[in-house]
Amino acid sequence: MVMINNLTETQVTEFILLGLPYLQEHQLEPFLIFLALYLVTLLGNSSLLVALVTDKKLHKPMYFYIGILAILDMLFTTVTIPKMLSIFLIKANTISFNGCFLQMFIYYCTAGIESFLLVVMAYDRYLAICDPLHYTSVMNRRFCIHVTVGSSVLSCMLIGSIVIFTATCSFCGPNKVNNLFCDHYFVVKLICEDTIMITLWVTFITFLTICMPFILVLVSYMKILKSVIKLNFPEGRKKAFSTCSSHLLVVIMFYVSIIIGYATYDSKGTFDEFHGTSFIFHAVLAPALNPVVYSLRNKEVKLAIKKFVINKT
Repeated sequence: MVMINNLTETQVTEFILLGLPYLQEHQLEPFLIFLALYLVTLLGNSSLLVALVTDKKLHKPMYFYIGILAILDMLFTTVTIPKMLSIFLIKANTISFNGCFLQMFIYYCTAGIESFLLVVMAYDRYLAICDPLHYTSVMNRRFCIHVTVGSSVLSCMLIGSIVIFTATCSFCGPNKVNNLFCDHYFVVKLICEDTIMITLWVTFITFLTICMPFILVLVSYMKILKSVIKLNFPEGRKKAFSTCSSHLLVVIMFYVSIIIGYATYDSKGTFDEFHGTSFIFHAVLAPALNPVVYSLRNKEVKLAIKKFVINKT
């Protein structure tokens, strides 16, 4: 909706989410698929979280971070998928101005926290493999809590600055967003003033929250790989790779989907099928796969979940 005031200026009071162009003719099928993936995400991550909390053997730094990621994945999907489902089911494409920016803040803030924590988890694996003597002294309970709180505060501050900066700009129509949620890139396209400062600021924040953490993760794993190669016995190498495999898969799913997604934007603000696929993978499929990855690739987690299920049946 666009309101017109006495000065003949227009002000956007709500946005229209256009969705994915190539799914416009198929409403029921995407609804059922997204609903199933959302339920799998909630069930999988909540089961993983309960298993991590109830099994004392998993009260370790790495599993603490996995539990936090499970919470973030549930929050990450809850802020977007229910609205997507309403778009597919009853074509409820509108979202209020404040609701749009609140959704944007939570969506990007949780992604930023997860990005920072993936770096900490990579550092955790680096200490466990390359410097095991200092592992317990560094990765203690106090450090885990402080780094989690710090990552959350830093992410919320950085993302909050983007959201506030954008929300205070002039939106005078049109009010149509080429996505299933309030994607910042497409919302900025609707601003009726010069957006160069916002673009520069977003680029800087993206570097801090995505690019720099990704580089740090790569550096950590390069050092881990270098140390593993030096091991003289095959069993040691196998065990080292096994402890990193689940985290590495999650890292790949998280960063690659984001990088591909932003690489497929164009200057006109259109939404192509390749970007749509990347968005679905990052926002819908990856959160559903994360608990599966941690469960199947980690024997301790698998046993904890099995034990929890058996006790409840």
